[in-house]
Amino acid sequence: MAIPTRVSERLAAGVKRFQPILLSAKSRDVNESDTSMIVTDVLAEIFGYDKYSEVTRELCIRGTYCDLATRIDGKFQMIIEVKAIGLELKDSHVKQAVDYAANLGVEWVALTNGNLWRVYRVLFAKPIDTDLVLDIDLLDLNAKSADHLESVYLLTRESMLKSGLYDHLQATNKFYLAAVVLSDPVLETVRRELRRLSDAKVEIEELREALSQDVMKREVIEGEKADDARKKVSRAAGKMLRIRKGKEENDSPIAADIVDSVDVSEAISPSADSKV
Repeated sequence: MAIPTRVSERLAAGVKRFQPILLSAKSRDVNESDTSMIVTDVLAEIFGYDKYSEVTRELCIRGTYCDLATRIDGKFQMIIEVKAIGLELKDSHVKQAVDYAANLGVEWVALTNGNLWRVYRVLFAKPIDTDLVLDIDLLDLNAKSADHLESVYLLTRESMLKSGLYDHLQATNKFYLAAVVLSDPVLETVRRELRRLSDAKVEIEELREALSQDVMKREVIEGEKADDARKKVSRAAGKMLRIRKGKEENDSPIAADIVDSVDVSEAISPSADSKV
């Protein structure tokens, strides 16, 4: 994941700055109100929101109030439920925030006690449900680790504007992962590796059947969600194949004289209908 340099620098500096603040607050066992003040500053200094125009406190929803909400260009992005920093977070704590989000049509909910951040996607079904998408402990992060900063980046204003959480959700979705593993390119790679290790001559369909029946859970390869994931993988593979063929044609001596350069990154960027 490519993080803009200025954002990466802000994340590293923010993590370094807030780790001692969070540790001190935790040792003093500050209350929920004081924790909420720290969370507001984290949203601004680490995640990049303008805390005066893009962070709302005590948002009234049908006569009750949520702790915090982020809003970009007038559109709510995330409802945030804040607990005292010394409190252990439980899934039951997020229920009220999910109800708020459902009433507003907001897709993302965060549950935090300042250092722990759990992000859920609201599933607008009957009944309303959630998927845990991200689980971060700011106190465990290494500000010099690119992998750690990538996790934090998913919660930033910049990532929200680029649908970063959507992309992360799709890439880690169990149905999508199963479809990728059972795709022809991956199975061909597995087959080559098996032949290298044992000279075994196994056909792709044999591998697919063995993985489907003996290795993977049935729930990730059968049903509507599994079918949808396979379609997405197939579309993505077809798009990449067309891009490769186009590049090969453009590399030919004749094509080189008549074809302008093509922005391949635009062709392979996630489209709206590929998000889960």
